[in-house]
Amino acid sequence: MGYPVRSRAALACALLTASTIASAGVSKSLAYPTGDLTADQLADQVYFVNHFYGFKNYAIAKKGRKNITVLVSKVAGKKPTTNTLERYLNNDYTDGVVNARDMAIFRSGKLKGTGMLITDYVDDAKSQSFMIWLPALRKIRRFAQPAHDDAWGGSDFTFGDVTLRKPQHETHELLGKETFNDCLGFIAMADGEQSRYTKGLPTEGACGFKGKEVYKLKSTTKFDNWWYDYRVGYIDTKTFADIRTEYFKDGKQMKVIDRNWVPLGTGTDPRAVGWGYWYGKTLGSGHETWAVIPSVVNQVNATYKDGWWTEKTLRKIKR
Repeated sequence: MGYPVRSRAALACALLTASTIASAGVSKSLAYPTGDLTADQLADQVYFVNHFYGFKNYAIAKKGRKNITVLVSKVAGKKPTTNTLERYLNNDYTDGVVNARDMAIFRSGKLKGTGMLITDYVDDAKSQSFMIWLPALRKIRRFAQPAHDDAWGGSDFTFGDVTLRKPQHETHELLGKETFNDCLGFIAMADGEQSRYTKGLPTEGACGFKGKEVYKLKSTTKFDNWWYDYRVGYIDTKTFADIRTEYFKDGKQMKVIDRNWVPLGTGTDPRAVGWGYWYGKTLGSGHETWAVIPSVVNQVNATYKDGWWTEKTLRKIKR
């Protein structure tokens, strides 16, 4: 994967690498399936859940002074670094041009005041567009789109993991079903490593998926000379939420991402789930990332002012 980007300047430089992306167009009206699934159908369901296509919009916003998503990064022997952020995804476009927009705003830490806005287009041949608000310069920089393997916000998650990778970027093989018998990863912090943002974080990994039936899906990249050869996903058979993804290169596991999904309680579709936390670890370096989302900040189908998903919002971000 790309090296973690640890400053706004480095982030901006990394994002200068652009690659063209083509969309196979997973339908926003994709039906909940019945019966057996093919590997490609399963991959489409996972993408549908990950991008919240069952909702007009989904956000991990801020509620009050204390409730906000905390992004912790840590490597052994060093004190953790912490950012807080909000993220807003909008799928409610019917103009035939824009498919979705994804905006992230960093509220504290080294990236404080930085805003990112990615626009995904309906046209399969059109590259996604990317805008970043750089608070030190008070300017917006525009790029075709970040590279898939660039680190998202200095984390162990790449832009491919978070937003860019689509089902058609890989070939998929269904490895069957099994019982998931593990708790999810988390970052354990000593008292001296705590900050005002991390004191209330869980002190153990989530175990809600332990004992659940999961699909195992092997997805092999189509990109040449890529940072991974294939990844294996563990996918809940009811919600199609990807609980764990293991990445392999030359037959050796080199990264893992765990996602704790929580029910959002909207309607009868089992796919109505949102994020409780993401955990990632790059095994070679031991670098870990933990993004913890308080349940009260999960919002779906909320009402926003006209122009919320535009550069106008980025320009108003306070440093």
